[in-house]
Amino acid sequence: MPTRSLHIAWLGPAPSADGGVPGVACDLLEGLTALGHRIDCFFPSSGQPIPERLQGNERISFNWGTANWNWDTWYSRTRIMAFVSGLVVRGLATVRLRRQIVSGHERDPYDLIYQFSTIEGLAVPRRMLHTVPLVIHPETHAAGELRSLIAERGLALRFQSRARFATIAAIMAVRAAVQRLRIHDASLLICISSVFRDHMVRDYRFPARSTAVVPNPVRIARFEASPKPLSDPPCVLVLGRIAARKGLEDVVAVARLLRDQGTPVKIRIVGGPSLSSDYTGLLGDLPPETAEYVGPVPASEVPREIDGSDVLLQASHYEPFALTVAEALASGVPVVATTEVGAVEGVDRYVAAAVPPGDVGAMARAITDMIAHVRQDPSETSSRARAEAERLFAADVVCQEISSALADLAASGVETAGRLSAT
Repeated sequence: MPTRSLHIAWLGPAPSADGGVPGVACDLLEGLTALGHRIDCFFPSSGQPIPERLQGNERISFNWGTANWNWDTWYSRTRIMAFVSGLVVRGLATVRLRRQIVSGHERDPYDLIYQFSTIEGLAVPRRMLHTVPLVIHPETHAAGELRSLIAERGLALRFQSRARFATIAAIMAVRAAVQRLRIHDASLLICISSVFRDHMVRDYRFPARSTAVVPNPVRIARFEASPKPLSDPPCVLVLGRIAARKGLEDVVAVARLLRDQGTPVKIRIVGGPSLSSDYTGLLGDLPPETAEYVGPVPASEVPREIDGSDVLLQASHYEPFALTVAEALASGVPVVATTEVGAVEGVDRYVAAAVPPGDVGAMARAITDMIAHVRQDPSETSSRARAEAERLFAADVVCQEISSALADLAASGVETAGRLSAT
């Protein structure tokens, strides 16, 4: 239990029982309240089912907004319309939450405001910032997304019109400008990796001294790590969005290189496009001898997909964390990732190889080496991968680190609140 129980106003997406950012929210809410903190959640959604493990938790209250967005309507007829309308609906609903937050603070004052997932902070009441510290815990930043989009413009324009590309780039540019201003309202920035922190310090000029690096949690119990012999041929899983910045062009090149080298391996690509980017057309260049694209799967099927693989490949050019890496390790599956992938930081290199982004040859060699590890001693590889997941990403470990950072902030007094926004 913490020295002091904090009363927290929580802003962000509603929690979910499965993976992804909503799953992280669920793990954090459960873990922080287990440490004694009281949390009032404010969600832009007009309401949705709460995960069973959060139901009945007396230390959490749920307050809902007005966002009501649906597929198969005029505003979601196309992917670009769905992307834009989703941003607008969530943005308006988030702004309307301000009154609820102020009312809650007047009834029972908050020790801090915790803004999870996003940077913009449209729900944060401006008048509270000088008395209540703001903690921002983002999962990505628009400047990084925009940089990746521009760097890949030649590739992106193979699969979408110039008008669509320009619209997405303009939206990201506006978001980056807003984030560059709003991030300085924070008294503490919780960064999910060091590489992500460095990007935000450089792109948004946020002071590094006001940051804490804490990885995302993974619900370890959701995954099983049991040693098993290599598949025939060994399966390399690529799991995630089929979209910009994920290094999918490098995945295709790796598949071709392994085929040309005669390496017995099968690359299995699982995932679907995002609303803002669709690279599925690129996967038509995959060599059928060494690779297959199977499309998206439900979140509930992710553990089974990982369990059926021998190595996970994360080839991203920009990736603040990558939950798939942590989930693979929790399943006892070793990973090959680029140095831009935050989740490989500090992981035993026996089970998590890190190679430069875009270095296809290095990826192919690392995959071959990882397969050799599994073939030589599947039990050792599996147990070391699982141990690393438990050491770094277990929810109780992550929440204790966050709780300590919050306690330090609260102990420093309210004079830090609004300090950055006033400069």
